[in-house]
Amino acid sequence: MNRYDVSNSEGKFAEGSGEQVLANKLGISNPDEIDGAELVLLEKFYQTIFEEQFPLGRITVAMIKSWHRRWLENIYEWAGQERTVNISKGGFMFAPSAQVPKLLNEFEIRYLAKYTPCSGMDKEHVTEAIAIVHVELILIHPFREGNGRLSRLLADVMAVQGGFNPLDYQSWEQNKSQYISAIHAGMSMNYEPIKYWVSKALENA
Repeated sequence: MNRYDVSNSEGKFAEGSGEQVLANKLGISNPDEIDGAELVLLEKFYQTIFEEQFPLGRITVAMIKSWHRRWLENIYEWAGQERTVNISKGGFMFAPSAQVPKLLNEFEIRYLAKYTPCSGMDKEHVTEAIAIVHVELILIHPFREGNGRLSRLLADVMAVQGGFNPLDYQSWEQNKSQYISAIHAGMSMNYEPIKYWVSKALENA
């Protein structure tokens, strides 16, 4: 997994990690080990969400922050907090950190309030709702780490709200460059490419 480039002095890495692992509470410096720790906690958190505390109503930014905190608080000091550093991946710059609070506020008003909950929507509308919300949250990238996986969790919650199974992301993994291109298309509010990939993930679920 590629780690994010942090273009700010606030970006601390674990000692001995060659800037591959962010500073963490567990003292882990091996990329595979930190990925494993994050995955174990994410699987546990999925169980909590889908078996014990499933959100039936509108999703809010506060809820997304709480998900992030509850997932990663045992690993990172900043879990659940908006990032204060600029980050890029593969040469693509995400939203400037100074803009994150404003962008999250707009995200809640323009997208979460409009597209959640997905209950009562047909498949076409659920696909559109997930696609647009997914792209917009990824482009903001509100956290230092875990944005993609949290965005998938949100997509899964929206799918289940709409009466469908959680998405099958295998097609995204197998066609990563096309998926990334679909995210970039969202910069100009062209959501058709990501709607295609969401549709495939819903069909395979």
